[in-house]
Amino acid sequence: MKIKSILVSQPKPADLEKSPYTKLAEKHKLTVDYFKFIKIEGIPSIEFRKARTNLEDYTAVIFTSRQAVDHFFRIAKELRIEVSEEMKYFCMSESTAYYLQNYVQYRKRRIFHGERTFMDLMTVINKHADDNYLFPCSETHKQDLPDALTKEGIEFKKAVIYKTVACDLSKVPVSDYDMLVFFSPSGLKSLIKNYPDYQQGEQIIATFGKTTTSTAKELGLDVSIAAPTPKAPSMSMAIENYVKEANKRKR
Repeated sequence: MKIKSILVSQPKPADLEKSPYTKLAEKHKLTVDYFKFIKIEGIPSIEFRKARTNLEDYTAVIFTSRQAVDHFFRIAKELRIEVSEEMKYFCMSESTAYYLQNYVQYRKRRIFHGERTFMDLMTVINKHADDNYLFPCSETHKQDLPDALTKEGIEFKKAVIYKTVACDLSKVPVSDYDMLVFFSPSGLKSLIKNYPDYQQGEQIIATFGKTTTSTAKELGLDVSIAAPTPKAPSMSMAIENYVKEANKRKR
């Protein structure tokens, strides 16, 4: 089928003009719309207490996202716990580390970060192996980091402080689009939760990441575009390659 319309299951980019999807739409005369399929909700402090996790017992915290940062300090505030100035912070990326400035005075000797991957971060954590780590996360976190911490004998505890929930898609004409684009298993599950009788038909499904692709197949969906690949490291590139071929066949 010729591709004319695409729905991206993410919020509209802040700078739409610089988005690769805008360039893609202009180049191939496509309609690209955005809608957030999932949202983040904090775990109530009352529920957090039930896990019997005391923030004051830990000497270091591992942050893999800005959401984790926000909800860690939200929990601390709700429980009226003053986070120690001696606390060490280990962040997945430099951008997350700088985001901490919203909550603490940025001190390089207490804030550490990897480059991009969890293995980069593990290299840093191993230099502080004697600390007792708290890993604030969502209920659907990836297992790579906890597995690596366990393998290296690092003392840590997971603390679920936020969760991913489905957005209301009742006003989104999902079936009107030629292609749906997903970046997480949660986005796919939101689609099925909102439309339990969803029939894919000729609609093209695009997924980013192995876990997202696997989840789509488990849900009985046919994945036509799976990124990243060596030839298409980004989703926009993968879509463009597909659109070129699909629209060429329909000329």
